[in-house]
Amino acid sequence: MSVLEERIPVAKYHGTGNDFIVVDAAESVPDRPAFATAHCDRDSGIDGGSDRRGADGVLFLALEGRYSPPRVVMTLVQPDGSVAAMCGNGARCAAAWAADRTGSDELMIDTPAGTRHARIDGDRVTIEMGEPSFHPRDVPLSRDEELVEEDVEGLTVTAVNTGVPHAVAFVDDVDAVDLEAVAPAVRNADVFADGANVVLASRNDDGSFSQRTFERGVEGETLSCGTGAVAVVAAAKRVGLVSGDDPVTVSPPGGDLKITVPEGGPATLAGPTEHEFETELDVTVRSR
Repeated sequence: MSVLEERIPVAKYHGTGNDFIVVDAAESVPDRPAFATAHCDRDSGIDGGSDRRGADGVLFLALEGRYSPPRVVMTLVQPDGSVAAMCGNGARCAAAWAADRTGSDELMIDTPAGTRHARIDGDRVTIEMGEPSFHPRDVPLSRDEELVEEDVEGLTVTAVNTGVPHAVAFVDDVDAVDLEAVAPAVRNADVFADGANVVLASRNDDGSFSQRTFERGVEGETLSCGTGAVAVVAAAKRVGLVSGDDPVTVSPPGGDLKITVPEGGPATLAGPTEHEFETELDVTVRSR
């Protein structure tokens, strides 16, 4: 058995600090989980010359430009090697990547959670996110009743699926909570059949929300979480903190996102994206 080191071209994008390695799916990566685990590592992963190494995941993107609008098949492999059904900021970065290659300001992003329509306006990308669901089957929960404002491992949470499951807790001040200390028990609580992202949110005087998220698959806090931002607004509407269909600003540490959660229609997530750099990364190919 011999081991041949090969390199493939990749790009690095981020949406409000939620950063991703982007790989054209036409490139051969025999072991995607191992590739993601190695190159997303925050200590030894991809290095573009900035202070922040690694990434929150790898986007494997297959561009199908013959369609109008162009379509992108998106697979997100997370740092722990798992595949996420949906990622709002990842889908926005996928749209930006495809727009850079096609010149189109409208794209369709195919994800395991469904097909999402994206619109490009400069560096700003708006993507449809589907309808949030509190149904126990959809979250999913290991019980038959919805989970709304109940204690789970010391946090009062509301469970909602916005492409992936979230446990949203409204607190007075998100920065006053030791997220890394309290989140793992909630993320792995028995009530969440597949685990859950843990989202802290606090309502500001102007009606916006501050947000922090501990993401499953990353197994730590991220600078931004798009599905989490949508979950904040969906849960806030459910518990009476928000009314109407107007856009709501949600601010994770990485920047501001605009969320709409209309009645009877898909939610939307809007915010900036940035193409950081291009480079090449090693892929281990085993041959006999």
